[in-house]
Amino acid sequence: METKKPDDLKYLQLLSMKYPNINSVSSELINLSAILNLPKGTEHFISDIHGEYEAFSHVLRNASGVVKNHIDYIFGTSMRESEKKEIATLIYYPEQKIEVVMEKETDPVDWYRITLHRLIIICKHLSEKYSRAKVRKFIPADFSYIIEELLHEENYTEDKQLYYNEIIETIVRLNQADRFIIAMSNLIQRLAIDRLHIIGDIYDRGSGAVKIMDALSNYHSFDIQWGNHDVAWMGAAAGSQALICNVIRISAKYSNLDIIEDGYGINLIPLATFALSAYKDDPCTNFMPDNCKEDDLSAYQESSLIAKMHKAIAVIQFKEEYQIIQRHPEFNMDSRNMLHKIDFENGTIELNGKIYEMNDKNFPTIDPKDPYALSPEEQVVIDKIKSSFVNSEKLQNHVRLLYSKGNMYKIYNDNLLFHGGIPFNDDGTLKEVTIRGKVYKGKDYLDACEKAVREGYFNTPHSEIKRFCMDIIWYMWCGENSPLFGKKKMATFERYFLTDKDTHKEEYNPYYKNRNDINISKTVLENFGLDPDNSIIINGHVPVKVSKGESPIKAGGRMFVIDGGFAKAYQKETGIAGYTLIYNSHGLVLVSHEPFISTEKAILDEIDIHSSTVLKKYSQKRILIKDTDVGKEILKEIEDLTDLLDAYQQGFLTEKI
Repeated sequence: METKKPDDLKYLQLLSMKYPNINSVSSELINLSAILNLPKGTEHFISDIHGEYEAFSHVLRNASGVVKNHIDYIFGTSMRESEKKEIATLIYYPEQKIEVVMEKETDPVDWYRITLHRLIIICKHLSEKYSRAKVRKFIPADFSYIIEELLHEENYTEDKQLYYNEIIETIVRLNQADRFIIAMSNLIQRLAIDRLHIIGDIYDRGSGAVKIMDALSNYHSFDIQWGNHDVAWMGAAAGSQALICNVIRISAKYSNLDIIEDGYGINLIPLATFALSAYKDDPCTNFMPDNCKEDDLSAYQESSLIAKMHKAIAVIQFKEEYQIIQRHPEFNMDSRNMLHKIDFENGTIELNGKIYEMNDKNFPTIDPKDPYALSPEEQVVIDKIKSSFVNSEKLQNHVRLLYSKGNMYKIYNDNLLFHGGIPFNDDGTLKEVTIRGKVYKGKDYLDACEKAVREGYFNTPHSEIKRFCMDIIWYMWCGENSPLFGKKKMATFERYFLTDKDTHKEEYNPYYKNRNDINISKTVLENFGLDPDNSIIINGHVPVKVSKGESPIKAGGRMFVIDGGFAKAYQKETGIAGYTLIYNSHGLVLVSHEPFISTEKAILDEIDIHSSTVLKKYSQKRILIKDTDVGKEILKEIEDLTDLLDAYQQGFLTEKI
C-alpha cells in the first residue's frame, strides 16, 4: 500500500538539515522524551525593584533563600551554622569572600580542599533536576571537563575515588582553587533559578537601575512585565518630551540625577544653567530632594541646585503634557491641565469650584496670557536634552532589552503575570476602553496597548504614527485607564503646590479596590483563557501595607500581590522590604524579606537577608517538565521529529550519512 506524501515536506526538509539521518532523529527523540520526566525548573518572581540594586543583586544571588535551604537540606546537623553561613556567603560573593577568608585562614590548603568538596556536593544536588546536556551549557568553558567529571562522581570503587580526590588536590596545588571556587559558585547560582520573572518597575526612586539593567543583560533566562515607571523610560528613550521631563523630575526628587548623567551619559548642564538663571532667587523649598540634609553644607548646596533643576523641569513637563492632552481629547485628561487655572496675581488656583492658596507662587517662566508656551530658553533646554536621550547608546541598549524581554502581561505555566491592573467598572465588569479609535476590554485592550507601546519606539522616526503612539506611552504612565497606572489622576501638580492633602488623593480603579473579590480574579483569568481554579494572578504596583495587617494573598489565593516595599521609599509604609515568590517542582512558596543592610555587611559579617515564609502551596504530585509550557514546546518538537523520522523511513527524504 502506497503511503501518503507529508503535507509539510518542505518544513521537514529544512528540519533534516539539523537532523540529517535516522540515528540523529532517534537520538534526539530519546533525549526529549526523557527530559519531559525531569522536575520543572524553579521560577523566581520579583516585583517593583525601583532601582535598589544591592538588595536586588543579593536576592538574585541567594535566590530568595533557595540556596540556603539547599545547604540546610544537604548538610543538616553535620555542619555548624557558622560553616553554613560561610559557604552560603561564598556562593553569593565568591571573589570578595575568598579575600576575606584568606586574610585570617591559618591553613588555606585545608580550607580550599574542604570548600571544594562541599561546593561539588551542593552543585551535584542542584544539577539533579537538569539533563546533563543542559548543565553542560552552564559550565564555564575553562573548567568544563573537570566540573563534568566531578559532578558525575560515583563512589563505587576505591580507584575512582582516588581519581576524583586527585583532581581536587591538583586544583589546589596549581593555585587554581580561587578560579575554580568562583566558577562553581556562579554555576550554583545559575542552577538555583531556572527562570526569573520581573513584575515591573525596575526604574526610579533608587539609584541602581542602570546596574540592574546591566545585570539583566547577562542573566540567563528572564522576562519582564512592564511597569508604568519602565514605560516612562521607554517613552523617554523614544523621544517623548513629556516623559523625558518626567524621568528627570523623578530622578531629581530622589537625588538620583547620577543615573542620567553618569549612568547614561546624558548632559544635564543645559538644564542646570537654565535653572540657576531662571530660579536664582527662588529657594524652591517644595522641590528639595527627599534625602536633603541641611546640616551638611556642601550636600545642602548641591541639593539646592537639584531643587532648582527639579522645579524647572517640572514646569516644562506640565507644559509638554498639555500638548499631548490637547492632541488627544479621547484621553479625557483636560482636568490635568492646571497652569491656566492659576490666579498669578493672588497666588491661588481654582479646582472643582474651590479656591486654594498655593504654597509656591513663583513662576518666572510662565506667561499668564499663554501659560503652556515654552519660553525660548526652555525650548533650547528640552531640545538639547532630548537629543542626548535619543542618542544615548547605553540607554537605547537597555530600553531595547526592556522591549525584547518585556510585555504588558505574560501567561507562563498557567499563571497570569502583569504589573498593574485590568480596567473594571464599578459593577465588577470589564471596562471598555477606546484606543486608536477602537473599543477593547480585558486581554484585547492590553494587547492593543502593547502594540502601541512598541510602535511608539520602533516606528519610522518623525512619523505621525510614532508620535501618536509615543503619546499613548505617556498615557500608559499616568492615564486613568492605563493598565500600568490604574488611578483616576496622578496628582503631581497638587503635591507640589497645594498644602491641602485632600487634593493629593489618587483614587484607584475598581480592580484595586476589589482585589479580594474572588469574582474579579475569576473574570480576569477567564478573560485571558485560564482556568480560575488552577491559575493565579501575580501582581505588583501597589505596595502591600503589611504593617497595617494587609495580606499579599488576595481573592482566596487566586491573586498574589508581591510589591511589599523593595524600594526603601516604601518601607515605612509597608513595614517590610518586599515579597518574592518561588515556584518549584513542589509548588509555590511566598517569601517576605527584611531590609537589606549592605553588600559589605553580607560579605564581612555573613548577614543574609532575613526572610520568612508567608505561604507554602504544594502540589499533590511532583510537577514535571511535561506539565509546563516548556513541556508543551518539547512535545511539539517530538511531534515534528516523529514526522521527520516517518519521512526518512517511508522514503520521502534521503538520509545524509
